[in-house]
Amino acid sequence: MMKKILLCLCLLTGSLAMKAQCGAVNNAIKPGESLSYELKFNWKFIWFNVGWARMDVNEAVYNGQPCLRTDLLSYTNKRFDRWFKMRDTLTCITSQQLEPLYFRKGAEEGKRYTVDEVNFSYRNGKCIVDQQRTLRGKTTQKHDEMDVCVYDMLSILLQARSYDPTDYKVGMKILFSMATGKKVEKQTLIYRGKENFTSENGTTYRCLVFSLVEYVDKKEKEVITFFVTDDLNHLPVRLDMYLNFGSAKAFLTDIKGNRHPLTSIVEKK
Repeated sequence: MMKKILLCLCLLTGSLAMKAQCGAVNNAIKPGESLSYELKFNWKFIWFNVGWARMDVNEAVYNGQPCLRTDLLSYTNKRFDRWFKMRDTLTCITSQQLEPLYFRKGAEEGKRYTVDEVNFSYRNGKCIVDQQRTLRGKTTQKHDEMDVCVYDMLSILLQARSYDPTDYKVGMKILFSMATGKKVEKQTLIYRGKENFTSENGTTYRCLVFSLVEYVDKKEKEVITFFVTDDLNHLPVRLDMYLNFGSAKAFLTDIKGNRHPLTSIVEKK
């Protein structure tokens, strides 16, 4: 489930199949931003609170250079642990131009614990991706040299939030490449249009709506529907996930340190 949550958090906006240079102008995020989410799961028409997630962005130094460090923590609560335990810790380091440099994900999901690491470097117009995954004491490695930019689950979020979706058309498909720790995968996102969303605290946001889809036997299958604020922050405020064993939702509950005013708010109680 957490992998799908992370995919929706990162799939915000922008056509990302660029030639390396893989940096961008940061128009959306400043150090000190903190976002908190509540996770819910549906079982036989009943919604349960199952845990929480928090993402923080701070200044850091990496290889002697000033950078940004993003941390995402996600936990299920003790009640849900009896059914499915999740303890995920993700960290990414990017340049101040949001160029991915390093990514690590430690994931305890059920009885499975994996550690994924990705190192990014750039040479001769190529994005060089060195990945490794450790599972049950066994480590596998993968080396790729790509003509397009490659991102991890967090660095794509940072970059995409700065892009301008003004000219997006309903039904537009957006493709990009992402390193998972095991391989580089192609992802497909479809823009669905605009819709208002009212949170549980009564705040109504004007949102951009996207869908992450898979293709099974050449048929489109919706995996996630998600809503991001239609303002310069592009904050994910709601995520609807369609799982094999039910459905799940994530709701933004707290915002601190946002760079721009939340002009997407159309009503607040």
